[in-house]
Amino acid sequence: MVVVGGGAMGSAAAWQLARRGVSVVLLERFAARHTNGASHGASRIFRLSYAEPGYIALAREAERLWRELENDTGAHLLTVTGGADHGDHPFLTELADALAAAQVRHHWLSPREAARRWPGLRFETPVLFHPDSGRLHADRSVAALQDAARALGATVRHSTPVTAIEVLGDDRVRVHTDTEALRARRVVAAVGAWTAGLLGAQVPLPPLRVTQEQPAHFAARIPADGWPSFGHRFAAGSAAAAQFYGGIYGLATPGEGVKVGFHGVGPVVDPDRRDFMPEPAQLAALRNYVRRWLPGADPDVFAPISCTYTTTPDTDFVLDRHGPLVVATGFSGHGFKFTPAVGRILAGLAVDGTRPDQRFASTRWANA
Repeated sequence: MVVVGGGAMGSAAAWQLARRGVSVVLLERFAARHTNGASHGASRIFRLSYAEPGYIALAREAERLWRELENDTGAHLLTVTGGADHGDHPFLTELADALAAAQVRHHWLSPREAARRWPGLRFETPVLFHPDSGRLHADRSVAALQDAARALGATVRHSTPVTAIEVLGDDRVRVHTDTEALRARRVVAAVGAWTAGLLGAQVPLPPLRVTQEQPAHFAARIPADGWPSFGHRFAAGSAAAAQFYGGIYGLATPGEGVKVGFHGVGPVVDPDRRDFMPEPAQLAALRNYVRRWLPGADPDVFAPISCTYTTTPDTDFVLDRHGPLVVATGFSGHGFKFTPAVGRILAGLAVDGTRPDQRFASTRWANA
């Protein structure tokens, strides 16, 4: 089988296919550790805190598989720090109810108690704390997935752009690169922002919105490694929601500072024509947020980051198969934590056609 796309999801698919004893070739258009897509950097949030039971279950599976990957490779990938959500949005109560129903550990803290635990963060409303959340090291995770796949016999090729995928039959496909054509029974395409361009009309896809997101690392004024990952949600229509684009996420990133960003509100871009530069108004808003809500970080000492989101209309993923083509896209800025579980789903689709929850079907918009 051929996997196209060597970011997190494609690398996880290669690992899971190789675990099943499948012969796998992974093709990635860019060099290793590139910064063109959505899988690079030093930190991503891991959490079980979802309002949907399906995502909680998928995160639990991913947590187990992250630990298996660590055992297989010796890499340290997942650090448990706890997670803290606060703000005046009523969604927090819905979130707490979902965690209770799924028996996910959590409890409420008063603003004073939370500030005493984490003096670098400011709180004005009760804080929903979930102790099993934490952070993943993105670059190390992708490298570990590829190392684990190689150890099981997979071939990994970087700097190998795929120019076309040609369907020859239900069990035959030809993958074209700049220098060769590879035949396979199945292709798993996990190419993020390049999905529509590569697959074209071969696979029914939703409208995919590709944005350039621009968080930043802010210098810590006090030691921040023990901070929880955090989310701050503002009530819709409030002045704060308008000023801070609805809410923010953040987490300490050892060696980099405190990562702070808005979720899915960056400018729409062509992934091949990005400028990698922060949008001035959003950067100014990020700095104002740090100045107002993060006394433990310096709003005047920062390093902008650039990555892409590929977002579906409902923010659920696309994990589906059409003939010999398996497609993974639309991770909408919240998919990284699920990476190894998504790899398992993609391997199942490719090998025996096992389909996940209908919420991930690529045709769900057409059906609606």
